[in-house]
Amino acid sequence: MIEPTLNYVLCPGPAASPETPDRAPAPAQQHRMAYWEWNATGNPAHPHVIVCVHGLSRQGRDFDTLARVLSQHARVICTDVVGRGRSDWLADPMGYQIPQYAADMLALLAQLHQQAPISTLDWVGTSMGGLIGMGITGQPALPLPVPVRRLVLNDVGPVIQWQALQRIGQYLGQPARFASLQQAADAMWAISTSFGPHTSAQWLELSRAMVRALPQSAGGGLALHYDPAIAVPFKTLTQEAAAAGEAALWQLYDHITAQTLLLRGAQSDLLSRDTAQAMAQRGPRARVVEFDGVGHAPTLVAEDQVAAVADFLLAAEGAVAG
Repeated sequence: MIEPTLNYVLCPGPAASPETPDRAPAPAQQHRMAYWEWNATGNPAHPHVIVCVHGLSRQGRDFDTLARVLSQHARVICTDVVGRGRSDWLADPMGYQIPQYAADMLALLAQLHQQAPISTLDWVGTSMGGLIGMGITGQPALPLPVPVRRLVLNDVGPVIQWQALQRIGQYLGQPARFASLQQAADAMWAISTSFGPHTSAQWLELSRAMVRALPQSAGGGLALHYDPAIAVPFKTLTQEAAAAGEAALWQLYDHITAQTLLLRGAQSDLLSRDTAQAMAQRGPRARVVEFDGVGHAPTLVAEDQVAAVADFLLAAEGAVAG
């Protein structure tokens, strides 16, 4: 079975001191963003690149199931957004916001394009990853190697329901230590049932990259694989500020020219059906696909979810128009 390779790109903005002594510090005023590359095309310089970006507290291995399918046809790049997974943590927690993440993605795309010229660029973004994607695709002046051709927004749009943000804020950044992977998986499932039905094996696999081993000197065990400080800017958000940001997000959305697929969990508390319908009628006029029995957010593990994304991204030119 194909496995990904782990790579890094240097991005602007100082990193925090490494948590573990075996990790070298980043160069001054820079941090490393990790990314997982999947490529089963037989061509290491394949010109079709699909970038997959995860949700707020997740990491790039969330896309393993989807990437194994897409990587038969393209280079698939699954990032660990800074502060998550194998990426560095930031020295300033207030950097954990969309502008920094978008800047990091521009650095990544420049490095990928330098390695092997990109002729076709697609984007898959779950929740936060979709907001980053809107920032990348909704600003035509950004220095992309090529414009994003097709965009998948997974259960996110310009209007984010305040109640969902409150729910996420209850657990984001809370300290936790686990004795085993299974214990960690059970704890994460308790706050993630909105992801929809998963087998025990599927959920254990989704949980594996979500934890990191703590040194024995600190008592051992496992902790979540993200910087708890990602919660700092999140917790400063007010309902008024969130509402004020909607206009800016709609402006980004309306400037998107990429063909757009909007996935929605039918029971999502973050992306309302009204917002999804509005997204189908303005801007890139997204095609909307809903998944019954799923809330926020579809994990792109179930066969119907993988097929929806793969069929959209791999369809012939013109086949997804309208």
